[in-house]
Amino acid sequence: MMPSREESRKLLKEYIESESLRHHSEMVAMAMEVYAKSLSKTEDEQLNWWSAGLLHDLDWEKFPEEHPQKAVEDILPNNGYSKEIIEAVEAHAPDRTGREPQSEMERYLFACDELSGFMNAVSLMRPNGFSDMKVKSVRKKLKDKRFAENVPREDIRKGAELIHKELSDHIQFLIGVFKNLP
Repeated sequence: MMPSREESRKLLKEYIESESLRHHSEMVAMAMEVYAKSLSKTEDEQLNWWSAGLLHDLDWEKFPEEHPQKAVEDILPNNGYSKEIIEAVEAHAPDRTGREPQSEMERYLFACDELSGFMNAVSLMRPNGFSDMKVKSVRKKLKDKRFAENVPREDIRKGAELIHKELSDHIQFLIGVFKNLP
C-alpha cells in the first residue's frame, strides 16, 4: 500500500527541519502533480508523482554527503515507497548517482527541481511573488549568473529538453502552478 500524503509529509518533517527546504519540496510536489494531471495520469500515478516531488531531497539535510543514496537505499524502501518513486529520486541527481532520468516521471522530476527552486528565488525578489510573474523576468534572471548562482542553468535547460518543452513554456506552466503561493 502506497504511503498517504499525510504519511509522506510526516516523513518529510522527520528528516527536514529547514522551512525553506520543506517549501521547495512542496513546490516540486505541486509541479509534479499538476504535470501528472496535465498528462492524464490516474489518481494513483498523480500521487506517485507528487510523492517523488515531495521526497526528492529527503536526505539532503541530515545526510548531505550521501544524498540521494541514503533516501533511495534506506529511507524510502523502508517506508513502503515504490520502485518507480525511488528510481525517480535517484535520477534527479545524475551527477551524484550516475543514473540519468529515463522514465517520464524521472524526466519531469529533473525538469521541475532546479527550475522550481530558481523561480522561488525570483519570487522572493518581487513585491507580488508569483501572482504577476512573467516568463521574461524569469529568463532575465537566468542570464544573471550572480543571481541564485548555485542553481545550475544547464540543468534547467536540460530539464526542459527532457520533457520536450520550450523553456519559456515550461516556465509559464510553473508560473501557473505557483501563482497562488504566498
